[in-house]
Amino acid sequence: MTDESWAGWYRDRHGSEAVILTTDGQQLRIRVRGTDFEGASFDGLGPVAGVPVPEGLFGLVDGVLDDCVLEWDLPLPVLVSGTVRQATLSCLLSLRRADPDLYLALHLDGAVYESNRAEGDFAAALATVQRILPPGMHLQTCIACAFSDYFPVPVRGLSGGLACFRGAKDAYRDVAGGDDLAGLWDRRTGFVQEIWSCREFEPRPAHGAGTGHRGAFPLELA
Repeated sequence: MTDESWAGWYRDRHGSEAVILTTDGQQLRIRVRGTDFEGASFDGLGPVAGVPVPEGLFGLVDGVLDDCVLEWDLPLPVLVSGTVRQATLSCLLSLRRADPDLYLALHLDGAVYESNRAEGDFAAALATVQRILPPGMHLQTCIACAFSDYFPVPVRGLSGGLACFRGAKDAYRDVAGGDDLAGLWDRRTGFVQEIWSCREFEPRPAHGAGTGHRGAFPLELA
């Protein structure tokens, strides 16, 4: 995977500053006020090992950034009537409370398609956006891919816990539930960000075979 960088802003009680979020689809990295943070989830960004953190400059809870707001834009491929178009996804994530609040807005051709204002994770927020898109328009991201799934447990994280099975495509196409997925789990290629997209993307089936353990996308009911 090739790194992507997304321009954005970081805000907390000390003020705000422009930042660059960098990701390879799995690991996130950001530098704030000269200090480097990294993690597999947006709510798990901790100081890079061995990097000293100035005392009192950040709100850290359990060693990760908290009591702050992250805002950034990224290019997002969207399939429109069979043709791939580049849209822009605006992301606003508040980590000011125990439970993060996430808001997404997809911009394409002058129209804006928005998630709810306080989504609990990227899977739910992207599902909300997909549900309101016009017919024939589909997000082309890992959450909508035919080869991604969550481990069969009732709770998922904010981001980054989506398993990719692009290295075991044929086997994953036969997954019919949690037991099948558990048996295939060790063959996963790795974990990916829900908003990532790679060249091996294939649309997730709407029903039947190939919907894995988590089912079709969108995942949630309104």
